[in-house]
Amino acid sequence: MASRVCISFLICILFVSSLNVISAEETESKESEKEFVLTLDQSNFSDTISKSKFIVVEFYAPWCGHCKKLAPEYEKAASILSSHDPSVVLAKIDCTEEANKEVASEHDIKGFPTLKIFRNGGKNVQEYKGPREADGIVEYLKKQSGPASAEIKTVEDASGIIDDKKIVIVGVFPKFSGEEFENFMAVADKLRADYEFAHTTDAKLVPRGESSVTGPLVRLLKPFDELFVDSKEFNVDALEKFIEESSVPVVTEFNKDPNNHPFVIKFFNSPNAKAMLFLNFTSEVADAFRAKYRDVAEKYKTEGLSFLLGDVEASQGAFQYFGLREDQVPLIVVQTNDGQKFLKANLEPEHIATWVKDYKEGNVSPYKKSEPIPEQNDEPVKVVVADTLQDFVFKSDKNILLEFYAPWCGHCKQLAPILDEIATSYESDSEIVIAKLDATANDLPSDTFDIKGYPTLYFKSASGKISQYEEDRTKEAIIAFIEKNRDKAEKQAEKQEESAGSKDEL
Repeated sequence: MASRVCISFLICILFVSSLNVISAEETESKESEKEFVLTLDQSNFSDTISKSKFIVVEFYAPWCGHCKKLAPEYEKAASILSSHDPSVVLAKIDCTEEANKEVASEHDIKGFPTLKIFRNGGKNVQEYKGPREADGIVEYLKKQSGPASAEIKTVEDASGIIDDKKIVIVGVFPKFSGEEFENFMAVADKLRADYEFAHTTDAKLVPRGESSVTGPLVRLLKPFDELFVDSKEFNVDALEKFIEESSVPVVTEFNKDPNNHPFVIKFFNSPNAKAMLFLNFTSEVADAFRAKYRDVAEKYKTEGLSFLLGDVEASQGAFQYFGLREDQVPLIVVQTNDGQKFLKANLEPEHIATWVKDYKEGNVSPYKKSEPIPEQNDEPVKVVVADTLQDFVFKSDKNILLEFYAPWCGHCKQLAPILDEIATSYESDSEIVIAKLDATANDLPSDTFDIKGYPTLYFKSASGKISQYEEDRTKEAIIAFIEKNRDKAEKQAEKQEESAGSKDEL
């Protein structure tokens, strides 16, 4: 779970959507026009999906700022795509409606907005990975709704499809029929949201590698490592595995080049433990680090460990998340799937191999990140740190609303004065505590709190029941939730008496 948290936060840090905000006049104009985005709910969701060959669904929350920014762009794209041949349907479902929460759960919705592409009656579901402004949405979905693989007939076709900055998978066949071709097209349809696919009968049109082959052959072209790799295995599972494994760099590079971002995402989506070496790419020792780190990555790449090399200048989000400091650079961090972290700061190039070996052999102790315990904690919203979490929350007989936040998060800053007001309104109620924990500066118990974004709110009743707050972030809504879910002192006393009576009977 902690690994998924790491993925979610770092990917959020990588990309900031640049969505245009329409003017008040445009808003008023659009409100009077027909709505092209189809509204779904639990009653019609399954039936609509099952009858659709291709449909895009936005899972959203009305209070979500990113959803509000996306809305006019999504509506504009839906309007344009409605006249496309064939038409492309864009839909939306409000995940905060009680009846719709089951639909969101079924589709593993962890944050808003989430867009998914449903193909062939929902038999094939893919994450939407395109732009979030109208023109970009239109172009991306036109391509996604077309053929899964493009035919290369000429040199011009090849140059228009094959880009030396992205991964392209090209199938070479003597004819476009037979089991090999059908399996290739099946895999292309399944993985088309992640990769570019093409097919041809003329290998001479495909750059790199042997050009006289007649196929069947699959050539994966990539902008890193050996630049291309071939396979003649056409079993569907084997072909998919070949593509997934071959499209991951031995060392993923994280800098400000947007062309690297897809590979960074693949790195964090990997099920492996993740080794991350951070240094200044302009330093005199950068090349020495690169060489030593790559040697180590080559040695351990088949042992459940993935490797990333990050430039300090581009990795500020990662530093905030892990609680690292620039004066620790060069440093290496390993995060395991169970959330444990291992750190070596002020590293020398010649020490990389030894430290990774010690980590693999279990000779490195994990570190736990916790802010210092506050000397004074007398503000209305109480401060919790990792070292006080157990006593403050789990051993407390109070009803506690706990916010997990990030200091740099805009939504957290907007929520802060609201929580202050709520805490102030409960100052005379000794049974209620409003608290906050900086999730970027403290490690959390991953088996209790599932933090996918900021802010995340949890409520623990006096009797110990823990639930996540996912409703409107207004003072009135939060107070209503607290009042509905709190345990009052007299209720607690009754429970204790019942418990004592049960023990006496035994």
